[in-house]
Formats: sequence, C-alpha cells, structure tokens
Amino acid sequence: MADLKTMKGVTEKDRKLIAEADALLGPEPESMGFVKNLFWGRFQEDMVLPFPEPPAEEVARCDQLLAELGDYLKNEHPSIQIDQEQEIPRWVVDRLFKIGVMGMTIATEYGGGGYGITSYNRALELIGRYCGSSAVMVSAHQSIGCKALMLFGNEEQKKLWLPHLANDWLSAFCLSEPNVGCDAGGQETICEVSEDGEYYTIISGEKKWATSASISGLFTVMANQKMPDGKVKVTALVCTPDMEGIDIFQENRSKCGIRGTWQGRLRFNNVKVPKFNLLHKEGRGINVALTCLNFGRCTLSAGMLGGARQAMEQAVKWSQTRYQFGDALSDKELVKQRIANMSALCYASDAVLYMTTGMLDRNDQDIMIETALCKCFCSEMGWRAVNDAMQIMGGEGYMTENEVERIFRDSRINLIVEGSNDLMWSFIFAYGGKQLGEWMLGIRDASLGTKLSQIGKIIPLGAEVFLGIRKRAPKITKIDPSLREPADRLGKLISEFTYQFKQAAKRYDATLMNRQAVQARLAFIAIYLHGWTCTLSKLDQDIRRHGANGGVEFARDKAAAMHFFDLAELEIQRYFRELYYNADDTMFKAAETALAHSDTQPASDFYIPEGTPTEFRGKGRVPDQTGIKQFPGKSRQQSPAG
Repeated sequence: MADLKTMKGVTEKDRKLIAEADALLGPEPESMGFVKNLFWGRFQEDMVLPFPEPPAEEVARCDQLLAELGDYLKNEHPSIQIDQEQEIPRWVVDRLFKIGVMGMTIATEYGGGGYGITSYNRALELIGRYCGSSAVMVSAHQSIGCKALMLFGNEEQKKLWLPHLANDWLSAFCLSEPNVGCDAGGQETICEVSEDGEYYTIISGEKKWATSASISGLFTVMANQKMPDGKVKVTALVCTPDMEGIDIFQENRSKCGIRGTWQGRLRFNNVKVPKFNLLHKEGRGINVALTCLNFGRCTLSAGMLGGARQAMEQAVKWSQTRYQFGDALSDKELVKQRIANMSALCYASDAVLYMTTGMLDRNDQDIMIETALCKCFCSEMGWRAVNDAMQIMGGEGYMTENEVERIFRDSRINLIVEGSNDLMWSFIFAYGGKQLGEWMLGIRDASLGTKLSQIGKIIPLGAEVFLGIRKRAPKITKIDPSLREPADRLGKLISEFTYQFKQAAKRYDATLMNRQAVQARLAFIAIYLHGWTCTLSKLDQDIRRHGANGGVEFARDKAAAMHFFDLAELEIQRYFRELYYNADDTMFKAAETALAHSDTQPASDFYIPEGTPTEFRGKGRVPDQTGIKQFPGKSRQQSPAG
C-alpha cells in the first residue's frame, strides 16, 4: 500500500506530521472498524446488528446498583452546594465508593465491581443527570486515572494499588501540560533512568488540568524519555503524592462549569520513581494514553447524555405549564420543533454511546475512530439539546435555582476536553479515510504492469472517479421489515459518501491535508452516517422488544428515531452541497484581515497563552483575580492514604 508521506506536493512539515502520527497511533489493525468501512462504501452488518447489550445477569446486577445510586442522587446528593462552593465534599466521594460506583470496572478480585463498560456508562449517565461535576470526577478516576493500571499494569502492581482505587483512593491522569493539550506527543516533562538502574528520575516538568490530582492517592504521569536508539518517546510512570519533589502548587482554578471538580497543577523536580512503577513498557506511554482516552471519551458522552436528557425533560414539562398569550408554549410550532429536536438528538446520542460501549465490551480491536466519533457526536448533539432546553425555559432557565443553567455551563466543556471537537473532525477524516486514500494513491502511482494486474480494481475506481458512476449501495438486511425505508436511504447515502470522498481526494490532491474545512464536512457526513446506523440498530432492538405494546415511551422513542433520520439526511445533504458550494474564499479573506488587524493591537491588552513560543510570552494582560476564589497548592509529603 502507498504511503501518504511520499505523495507529490506534500510539504516537509506535513511529511513530518504524518510520520509522527503514524508513530503515535501505531500500525493499522488487521481488520477495519465499522466507520473506516463506511469510507469504502461498505456496511459491515455484523459489527452493528443486532444492537449490543450486556449479559442479562450483569444488567440485573447493574439495575440494583443504579436503584441505590438514583435514590442517593435524588434525595441526598448536594449538587447545588457542589457547584456553588466549588468542591465535592469528601463524604460524597466516600458515599460513591460505598455504593460501588468508583470501582465498577475494577475486577472483583481486586475489590471492584467487575462490571463491563456499558454498565459503567449507565451509572455515569445517571450521575450526569444530577451533577456534571461528580460525573467528571468519577470518569477521570476510573476511565483514565486508574484505567492505565487496569489495562497495562502487571499483577504485582494491580494487587498493590487496585484495591485502594476501588475503595478509598482517587486517581489522576497527568498528561496535559501548559504547552500540551491535544498534542499528546509534545510532552515537555522529562525522565531518565538512574545510573544504577534502580529507579527513574522525573527531572523536570509541569502538569496541568489533572482532575482530582490534589486529592488523589495515585497519579499516572507521562514523561519524555530518551531511548537507547537515541529517539525520544513517552513513558508512563505511576507516582504517589508522598514522593519527594512533587509540588502541587495549585489545587484548582475557578471555572465556568463543572465547578466542583478540582484540576491540579503539579511540578516535578528530580522525583525518584521506583522501576517497579513503570506501566507497560518504556517508550509506550502514548499507547497507554490513547487507549485510556477510548474509555474516557465514552464516559464524557454518558455524562453529557444524562445532562441533556434531564434538561430536555424539564423543558418539555415547562413548555406544557408555561402560558403566554393565552396558550401553553408547547402549542407553538417553533417550541414543538425544539422538543422534537431534543428528543431526536437524545435518542441518537443514546444509540451512539451504547453502540460504542458495546464495541468496547466485546474488545473490538479497531475502535479509535468509533470512540472519537462517540465523543464528538454526543457532546455536539447533547449541547444542542441543552441549548434548546434553555431557549424553551427562557429567562427562568437562566436562573440558578432551576438548574438548567448549571447543566448548560457544565455541558460546554465537553466540546473541548478529551480532544477538541475541531481537531477531532480532522482526526475522523484523516484516520478514517487513510487506508482508502493510500490505496487510491497506490493505484494512481503504480507501474503499468501493476496496473494491468489490478485492472479489476482500477476499472470500478476509474468509473467512479472519472465517470461519476457510484458504487452499488450496500444492502442492510438484518433489520425489522418496518425499517426497510430508512435502511435503504442509509445505504444510498453511504454510496454517495465514498464517491464524494474520492472526488475530494482527486480535486484537492495533497492540499486536502491542510483543508480542515473540507475535512470537517466529510467527517460530519461520516459522523451522521454512523449516528444513523446506531439509531437504526437501537430502534430495531426496541421494535423487537416492544412491538405494538411499548406504550407511550416506545412511541416517543420511535418517533424521535424517525425524526433523527430526517434531520441527519438534511445535514448530510447540506455537507455534500458545501463540498462544491461554500463560503471558503470569503472565509479566508475575512479571517486573514481579522488576523492582520489583531497584529496592530498591543499584546498587553489581551490574555496570552503562558507557554506561547512567540515573542509575546509574558507580555500579555495579567488576569485580575480580585474576587475570584483561589485554590493555592502545597507540597505533598504525606502518605497517599493520609
């Protein structure tokens, strides 16, 4: 297969970026995941039909836990206090440990619940209904904080630390830095092996945005290490807060939303870490980090879905009981439109989330696109649903006591963390279409002899790219007969998608690598096609379960799913059109002139990133902290349990 790095017209900078991405992501799995197959115009039925679900025994066991958790959240959990005082009380953390939420996915042999990923996300969705801060704390602890140990720790490490993490210690994942956000490979924290080979020394570094770091008993720390071959790679190390040289100099910062969570800032100064504390292998830290993010992106989606559903239900009831001009708001067509939109987006988000957790539970190997897509879909659609709820409730929705404004504030961060959505669009496009793009490049640049030997592949590709003859739409067969119409529509859109991807590759050639607006359009089409697929599969499951006897809830859900199909098709067709008719030219001009104007403004009037590589470092406006609650840190010298 051809390599995109060798493509004519690719800049040296892009070649380097592609090489770095290849090194970080590793080799392509032997079998392609569901979304990658969509780029090729294929519909892999066995991957998505029937809709995945946990074993009945686990579902029953999880239902019991959720009943206890729901009772606690509804009657005792101090959601408003947590938001207003910007802290989750320790008794709340202890209560969640006691209920069993904090160790749900840790194996029973280490004191955990032994639940699968789907059951765990059901709990996160329920918590998200009541308290976004608590959902983030639980997710950060279990989805990324201790997930690295669960997945990559050896038996001795698990026996030593997992019982604590299941029952009384919080954990933190220390990846982000002042200059490292989505660029996980750009670590500036440095470690090296001691001369006697007995321990690692984290020579220097600083970590930022480490949720619960200041109250955790264990950190997973990513640091750059020089390998024997001279290459610098990321290594994952387990640290504990009693290690000398760890300085938590800021325990938290006041935030717009998820105010109860604490994001610590840590400095490392010649911290000695025993060799025993190495996770996985030296130089494989990025593999650890990216694998953990697959789980964190789902739990983020679960918390978002819970908040969106709570806001939707509140707004629907409000619309029925709030009267203006003699009529209920729910009688107005535009309010009905928002209600239908919320209902459709929440149902589809549920389908995407639990399709993805089902894939994780069955250990699908090629899952990175699906988890990234899950995060993007649920955060984007969830935010739209919450925004609709706020609009329906009007001024009262903006008032603190009605709680929708807290969901509104808590939800917005989900479009940023675990990979900014703007970056994820390009990732879904690039990683999803990479194998297809390299296959096309290989055919284009092959020798005459090779082309003649592959004539059976070249003729269909040429007919599609040069003659506009679309591939036959994939046939979806394993569904209830009543869903034949939306299934056939989906198949036709998949055929059009692979055609338009190939046309874009032909039209833009190497420049497509830098056309993020074009990439985003193709990514959104893939996202909506996958959302349609998951929704179709979930509705198929609901029909088989309930048939004509599902009652009003089933009727609502079926109507919501059918509405989502229409909404998705309208969006997909819009993005198809925008591949040819768009405002990109004037967009570039408007952006360039706005940037030129900004160049004339003094840096001292504006906030500047603390780690900027420009000459403006340290010359920006100093934030006025007057009146903002401060969370100073302290050097930690006590034991983790202390």
